[in-house]
Amino acid sequence: MLTNLMANLPILLCLVLGAALMIVEVFLPGFGLPGVSGIVLIGAGVAIIWLKAGALPALATLLVVIALLAILISYMMRRATEGGAHARIFLREKEELHSGEDMQVLLGKQGRTKSVLRPAGIADFDGVRLNVVTEGSFIERDKPIEIVNVDGARIVVRERQSA
Repeated sequence: MLTNLMANLPILLCLVLGAALMIVEVFLPGFGLPGVSGIVLIGAGVAIIWLKAGALPALATLLVVIALLAILISYMMRRATEGGAHARIFLREKEELHSGEDMQVLLGKQGRTKSVLRPAGIADFDGVRLNVVTEGSFIERDKPIEIVNVDGARIVVRERQSA
């Protein structure tokens, strides 16, 4: 048993490390070193099987590895999007910030435009940048504004007359 395992250790290492690198690649942006390395390692493992046992066992192994990777990645993506305790801690603040009831506290708040509002754009309110929309008018950049209406996530502003 141990001699059989030692004889097939390079194949096992190639397939397991390749699969692990492919899973890591799913959670990293872009297509980079882990993905390419995973593909190469899985290919090397399948090639070794092909040389030792023939084409049919190599094809079967490749199909099993692909199926297992699909199942594992699907499961891990589902778990990541469902969120666990860490998601409840980190996402609660963001959810509360964008709920319509909490946005009502912004009514009457004064700030400055950071982009031209035609009629939508970006404004700064005490260091917080928000997407805003005017009542229909055009407002230049770096003008004083005031929030006059909040409807859900829609923040309506009006230009303030400088005093």
